[in-house]
Amino acid sequence: MFFSDPRFISAHLIPESDNPEDDKVYFFFRENAIDGEHSGKATHARIGQICKNDFGGHRSLVNKWTTFLKARLICSVPGPNGIDTHFDELQDVFLMNSKDPKNPVVYGVFTTSRDGPNYQWVPYQGRVPYPRPGTCPSKTFGGFDSTKDLPDDVITFARSHPAMYNPVFPINNRPIMIKTDVNYQFTQIVVDRVDAEDGQYDVMFIGTDVGTVLKVVSVPKETWHDLEEVLLEEMTVFREPTTISAMELSTKQQQLYIGSAAGVVQLPLHRCDIYGKACAECCLARDPYCAWDGSSCSRYFPTAKRRTRRQDIRNGDPLTHCSDLQHHDNHHGHSLEQRIIYGVENSSTFLECSPKSQRALVYWQFQRRNDDRKEEIRVGDHIIRTEQGLLLRSLQKKDSGNYLCHAVEHGFMQTLLKVTLEVIDTDHLEELLHKDDNGESSKTKEMSSSLTPSQKVWYRDFMQLINHPNLNTMDEFCEQVWKRDRKQRRQRPGHPQGSSNKWKPMQESKKGRNRRTHEFERAPRSV
Repeated sequence: MFFSDPRFISAHLIPESDNPEDDKVYFFFRENAIDGEHSGKATHARIGQICKNDFGGHRSLVNKWTTFLKARLICSVPGPNGIDTHFDELQDVFLMNSKDPKNPVVYGVFTTSRDGPNYQWVPYQGRVPYPRPGTCPSKTFGGFDSTKDLPDDVITFARSHPAMYNPVFPINNRPIMIKTDVNYQFTQIVVDRVDAEDGQYDVMFIGTDVGTVLKVVSVPKETWHDLEEVLLEEMTVFREPTTISAMELSTKQQQLYIGSAAGVVQLPLHRCDIYGKACAECCLARDPYCAWDGSSCSRYFPTAKRRTRRQDIRNGDPLTHCSDLQHHDNHHGHSLEQRIIYGVENSSTFLECSPKSQRALVYWQFQRRNDDRKEEIRVGDHIIRTEQGLLLRSLQKKDSGNYLCHAVEHGFMQTLLKVTLEVIDTDHLEELLHKDDNGESSKTKEMSSSLTPSQKVWYRDFMQLINHPNLNTMDEFCEQVWKRDRKQRRQRPGHPQGSSNKWKPMQESKKGRNRRTHEFERAPRSV
């Protein structure tokens, strides 16, 4: 009678006044659009209410609700020609309590359906009986002691008109966060209200149907009525993609509990160390949980009073808050990483560089040998830019030089990485392949001596691969290495870890990436 194939999401008890008899139960659900409300088949998100003391009617609606009302929840984005895009598939709801328990803030997760903008229903034009349907029987409104005492016309009206004409719109009449062209849907949400240096912020943890969790904060642009979402982290929680079906927040333990068919995972609400130790990096992160404490990015406590503490959630402006600490950052916080990569002429190589911040733009520069000038790298068929770095195809000798990776955010630029690329021409490679009587050419020894220990391991295996007299393919080489590895483990059963350390990065590369904060440990694969 009241519903059309409903799917209930959650229910909450919310007081209406200081009189407990006026308390109402609000529940959130989605259902098929009723006849006359929409021209075709569609799904609508709803909020419904009943009085806590609803015992049903006396002669009509016996043992059925008499105070039930429902309204449509609108989550839409304005489009051209006045046609809005609606998100009507309500997935989850989180109730954020405020100082006034009668006025909580409701956060909802919506996805799209095949709904359109055409409404086919009209408001009721007749007389609305007294007391107004949906009013709880109490001394506050009308003086009725029970729903069984309500007049018959009120009961009849409640049975015939359960839906409200005016829908419920979101704050600021638009969603806080919209994600399009992604391979997942939102499924769960919990929200934590966090005290920061410049105010209170609501941090949202949003679960998806692929096992990831988005950590998002709402930040005002110019006023608190104009909000923007700032994506702080996108974490891969489960090894295999799975739908997150439950999320619980513990502010006391500062932990987030995530449930799915694969199991339950516990995550901390804050991981300030991933933002680095520099003041600028911590400020650009805009994480309300974190602040720069004078030596590193650590947990922010409102009660702690430190002159060295720096935090700017609203603007994320390191030029204002960290300009006097650039000398400190250069010597203690941020050190430029430098790498040397060798590539073979006419092959391809990849220069990896990922900033810690999700919002930073990557800017690449190239510096030739013995030249102080730096030029911006232009992408094309030869150089391809990806989210993880630069792919250089068909290497030439002129590609040798220094590649500088910069992160740009809010007008602040910092250099993350300096890669020195050495391109080996094919003639030189032929010389390297011809060993001398001692097993190595003088040029091979010279090049090998300039490598770091981790690079020597790769270089040794590479030279063995391309110069082995009996191995003709990569598969044969890998098979021999694995056989040798298994033989060493059988010989040393008490120390299985040592023999597998060499290939541990290869095994770990199969795991899902939680966030682009890993160290750069890749060896070039172009050869």
